[in-house]
Amino acid sequence: MATEAAAGTTTTGLRRNAIGLREALFQSITDMAPGAAIAASIPAGVAFAGGSLPLAVVFALIACLFCAWSIGQLARELPSAGSLATYAARGLHPAVGFLVAWGYVLVGWLIPPLVLLQLGFTVDGTLHTEFHGDTANLWWVWSILGALIILAAGYYGIRTSTRLGTILGVFEIAVFLVLAIFLVVHAGSNNTASVFTTKYTTPGFHGISGVIAGSVFTILAFGGFEGAAPLAEETRNPRKNIPRAVLLSTLLIGALYVFTTYAVDVAFGPAAFHNFTVGTTSASWVGIARSLYGIFWFFVFLAIVNSTIANANAGVNVSSRTAYAMGRIRAFACRTRQRRRSRWWAPGS
Repeated sequence: MATEAAAGTTTTGLRRNAIGLREALFQSITDMAPGAAIAASIPAGVAFAGGSLPLAVVFALIACLFCAWSIGQLARELPSAGSLATYAARGLHPAVGFLVAWGYVLVGWLIPPLVLLQLGFTVDGTLHTEFHGDTANLWWVWSILGALIILAAGYYGIRTSTRLGTILGVFEIAVFLVLAIFLVVHAGSNNTASVFTTKYTTPGFHGISGVIAGSVFTILAFGGFEGAAPLAEETRNPRKNIPRAVLLSTLLIGALYVFTTYAVDVAFGPAAFHNFTVGTTSASWVGIARSLYGIFWFFVFLAIVNSTIANANAGVNVSSRTAYAMGRIRAFACRTRQRRRSRWWAPGS
């Protein structure tokens, strides 16, 4: 937020031209939470796609690219903090936009606390398992610590918040990218393109049905690629940079998902990949990192923790901007005149 003086009056609004393409790009990337998605969301599709999970990820990527392209085109025409609500209102009907706004902001408010709870349980559980002297049930300490980090970043403004997201996003991507390269090298002659066919789907979901079912779950890993759109009023040249951020984040992280899923699949063994799971067991990302590269499991653990904090930070940016756009036209008031409500749907409002 920013306070600006104009024509002798003081107004409070969003800080114009505060961030560029890089920050907007990583806003979308961290809203997708790639580290947590690679370790937790994507493996959920193993129950259906089995060793053909990389093909399911490709299907999900193609579907999400169509959505990203559409949202990018809408963002080009309607750069607004209202983002999806503005698009629905102008494209369909103001009443639809109003409902989308409420739905989007309510879900957005839930993301930070839920992700911070996950942070607390993940850190507490891992420390208790690895260091038995650690007292259990201290998850709330880690959740509060994560909340304080996000609070501090948000307090100092969108520049600080998005720069924090950029740093955290680079770290989690680097960890999983490096580990994936190690796994491909480790697989050696077991590297095969057959994982991009239906050959390894699970017994109950033979053929393309297993791949499609698996892609439904892997689509969850892409959620958040639209996260840059609510920052349109704070981004330089938003008609160009917001569409680029939305599309590039989907494409780049989608490619990362395909590569990392392929790497862990061939390293673990496509025929047995239906046993792959989440968590810290031997049949998980953390377990494989531990068994093959020792202490590297700790970097994977840090990347997952890092991803939850970055995701919560991005979620706060999205929900606060959407809520601001609603409050600006008094959508939270009990009585709102129709003529004021109409301001909500204007670009930049």
